[in-house]
Amino acid sequence: MYLPKHFAGDEAVGRDVMQAHSWALLMTTDEAGAPFATHLSLLWQDDGSEHGSLIGHLARANPHWKLFERPAESLALFWGPHAYVSPTWYTPGPKVPTWNYVTVHAYGRPEVVEDTQGALDVLAKLAAAYEGADASSWGLDRLPPGNAEAQTRGIVAFRMPLARLQTKLKLSQNRDLEDGQRVMQKLAESDNQDAQATAHWMKRVLP
Repeated sequence: MYLPKHFAGDEAVGRDVMQAHSWALLMTTDEAGAPFATHLSLLWQDDGSEHGSLIGHLARANPHWKLFERPAESLALFWGPHAYVSPTWYTPGPKVPTWNYVTVHAYGRPEVVEDTQGALDVLAKLAAAYEGADASSWGLDRLPPGNAEAQTRGIVAFRMPLARLQTKLKLSQNRDLEDGQRVMQKLAESDNQDAQATAHWMKRVLP
């Protein structure tokens, strides 16, 4: 991805984005070099390696997982908040519209989890991440005996060790401080949740 130095975020920030916005787009190229893409949830895991790994699963009927054997890296794309920026928010002058946003590109080669228990572990971690830990939360233990194992036959769980991460925080760092503060205020005052979240990130990044 095009990543000017003033928009580059460090790896710790990238992990924050992936954990807060785990609905991702996974892309893998086929034999002809064409990208195949699947929308899915991916959870970042601290596995002790330099960049960590992602876990997720696909429907077994989705041919995407069959491309994992290819030597080319896959790309997992995560979207953070984003918002339109009007030039009318800047100090007077010949200025143009833009878009502020937060995104992470995570690269690696997915590995199919072949064993049933490993697949169940992936499903359990996904459920725990989104259900929470209170007594009413759903978990695999709510399924009838043997049903969870049967469910794994319809999915392909995988782990994607990460080779590298790119974190882009395009949040008016290329503008002067007054313009940045004006944009942040306008976004914070918006009724749009993405705009408000973008303002939050601007407050985190700008001086």
